[in-house]
Amino acid sequence: MKIPQGYPHHILLTSCAPLVCKLHKSIYGLKQASRSWFNKFSTTLTSQGFNQSKYDHTLFTQGTNSTFIAILVYVDDIVIASPNLATITSVKDMLHQYFKLKDLGDLKFFLSLELSKSKSRIFMCQRHYTFSILEDCGMLACKPSIVPMEASLKLHAESSVKLSDPGVYRRLIGRLLYLTISRPDISYTIHKLSQFVSDPHSGHMDAAHMLLRYLKHTTSQGILFKANSDTKIHVYVDADWGSYVDSRRSTTGYCVFFGNSLVSWKAKRQNTVSKSSVEAEYRSLASISTELTWLRNLLIDFNIHIPYATIYYDNQAAIYIASNPTYHERTKHLEIDLHYVREQVDKGALKLIRVRKHHQLVDIFTKSLPRTVFLNILSKLGVENIFLPS
Repeated sequence: MKIPQGYPHHILLTSCAPLVCKLHKSIYGLKQASRSWFNKFSTTLTSQGFNQSKYDHTLFTQGTNSTFIAILVYVDDIVIASPNLATITSVKDMLHQYFKLKDLGDLKFFLSLELSKSKSRIFMCQRHYTFSILEDCGMLACKPSIVPMEASLKLHAESSVKLSDPGVYRRLIGRLLYLTISRPDISYTIHKLSQFVSDPHSGHMDAAHMLLRYLKHTTSQGILFKANSDTKIHVYVDADWGSYVDSRRSTTGYCVFFGNSLVSWKAKRQNTVSKSSVEAEYRSLASISTELTWLRNLLIDFNIHIPYATIYYDNQAAIYIASNPTYHERTKHLEIDLHYVREQVDKGALKLIRVRKHHQLVDIFTKSLPRTVFLNILSKLGVENIFLPS
């Protein structure tokens, strides 16, 4: 920054003490600017009768039924959604009174997300973002792969030669992580590859290149949200015990459906080593319990009240532990916060139902799968490519 024009410089030259300029308001480029902008924007919306969500502070809602409207803010990018076009127009007119805005029309792009919508569905993908990754990596002409990772592949911390420039691997994984927003099919692979960003080896980069070959095959793949879905929440959750060969920690995986649409998913390494498969499974139950509490509370902002969520699980022992608050020799060492799942079951907020192993959809988030199994599960998750010729 420089001294504004017109300020008498002789004062600075003759002053014995160092002088600084004090800003009376935030300006673009300062680290406080985005915070100040959001405070101003949120204050304006709340003064106009909008309710700021307690579960996502960037979400503002107002009205019910046909007059319901939601505003989502990310820095200076704003999305307005409502079943009533007149309501949207009214809110835009109100915002124009307070701010200088550029109206981009119907939502088609948002933070690298591409959206295509009709009365019966919404399709979300990151096609252009995927193309940019492939182009920057020189993989546009690569041979496509049907799966993101070989089913037999076991990645180790030091299984090959160190990369001469680890920054290349780290930048690639960082970009691929953002791609998982709309690509649950690559979540597990990215989850595994991201474990080695601190010390990547050539074997890890080879696995990353195979993922890029899979992206070449599925460039336009994304999530399909159907309008005719019901308003129930059902979940598939599982754990892969001791799947990390270096640390022997387990992997938690889950996928959450709102009606028939996939809305949340995760593949994550557990924080501690589990002494048994039942313990690993119970830890995964505790993980999804907190996610479901947040999701059910968030839906209340949309005037949708979900009395309970149904969890489909393939481990009967873990279901017994969650449903029967009794002393168990093998689980007495578990942290108290893990028993949050018991509290939710007792309240009726969660219903646990056993599902057969071959019906478990969450395997795609806990392990690398053979081609036929991978594609079969993928078809049930709502991951599609509407740009392919029918």
